[in-house]
Amino acid sequence: MVSMREVAATAGVSVGTVSNVLNAPEKVAPATVARVHTAIEQLGFVRNDAARQLKAGRSRCVGLVVLDIGNPFFSDIARAAEQRAAQHDLVVLLGSTDADIDRERLYLETFDEQRVFGLMIAPSGGELDRLHALGNRDIPVVLIDRNGTGTPFSSVAVDNMGGGRMAVEHLCSTGRHRIAFVGGPHSLRQVADRLAGARSAIHDFPGAVLELIETPAPTVVAGRKAGERIVAGPTARPDAIFCANDLLAIGVLQALTLHGVRVPDDIALIGYDDIDFAESTTVPLSSVRQPSHLIGTSAIDLLIAAADGGAATEHICFTPTLVPRASSAHP
Repeated sequence: MVSMREVAATAGVSVGTVSNVLNAPEKVAPATVARVHTAIEQLGFVRNDAARQLKAGRSRCVGLVVLDIGNPFFSDIARAAEQRAAQHDLVVLLGSTDADIDRERLYLETFDEQRVFGLMIAPSGGELDRLHALGNRDIPVVLIDRNGTGTPFSSVAVDNMGGGRMAVEHLCSTGRHRIAFVGGPHSLRQVADRLAGARSAIHDFPGAVLELIETPAPTVVAGRKAGERIVAGPTARPDAIFCANDLLAIGVLQALTLHGVRVPDDIALIGYDDIDFAESTTVPLSSVRQPSHLIGTSAIDLLIAAADGGAATEHICFTPTLVPRASSAHP
C-alpha cells in the first residue's frame, strides 16, 4: 500500500503537509493542495481511515439499522438520513434485519467494533440491552419509528396509536362495521400500537367489530396470503380491512382483485405509511402517511447534538396524516 511518506516525497512536501491537506486543507496554500492531490492520484493512495479514527477518537460513519429495507418507508428514511449526514461530512452504513433479533445483534456488534459516530435503529423487539452497551461507550443511539420515552435514548417516531385510530374512524365513518386488522407479527411495537389505536376507535362506533388476522411479516406476500384467507373464510367477510402497512395492503388488494372482490364496493381497504406505490395501485390505496423524510433528517440531527455533548435525551413524535383515496370511498 502507498504510504503518506511516499505521497509527500512525490509532491515534494512534508508528511505533516500531506496530513493537513487530508484533514485541514484550509491551512495549506491552494497550489500545494493541488500538488498533493496530484501525487495522491498518481500513486493511488487511499487513506487508512481506521488509523485516523484511532487518532481522532471518532468515526465519520453512522450506523442505520432498519426492519426491512425492501419497504419503501425505510428506504425513504435512509435516503433522507444520507442527505442530512452528507451535509456534516458523515457517511451512513445501512443494515436490514428483517425483524430478526440475531441479525440485529450482528449489526450492533459490527457497528460497535467500528466505533461508529452514532447509531440509528428501528428495534426488532423490546430488548435494548445491547443498545445500553453502546451508550456506555459514548456512541449515541437514536431510536427511529419507535418512541423512546422511558429509555435513555433519544427517539424519532410517529403517533402510531393515533394513526391506527385514524384509520378505523375513517372506515367506520363510511358506513363499514366489520373491520379486519391485518398485520404482524404483533411483537413489533409499530404493529402493536396501530392495533391498539384501532381497538380504541372501534368502541366509539356501536355495532362495529374488529377481527384480527395476524401475519408472519409485514410484506406483500404475507398480505396476499391474508387476502386469500379472507376470501375463503367460512364466516361473513369483513366490509373493510385496515392493514398495518402499505405492503400488506397491496398484497391484500391483489388477492381480492384476483377473486373478483370489488374494492371499495364490497370491501374497503386502507394501509399505513403512504409509500409512493400507494397512489398508483390498481385501485389507489388510502393510507395513513408517516413523514419518512422528517424522521430521517431529525434522527441525524439528534445524533449530532448528542455527539456534540448536547442536552438530555429528546423524543420527537410526529402526527400522522390520513390520505383517503378510492380504496376506502363510500360504497
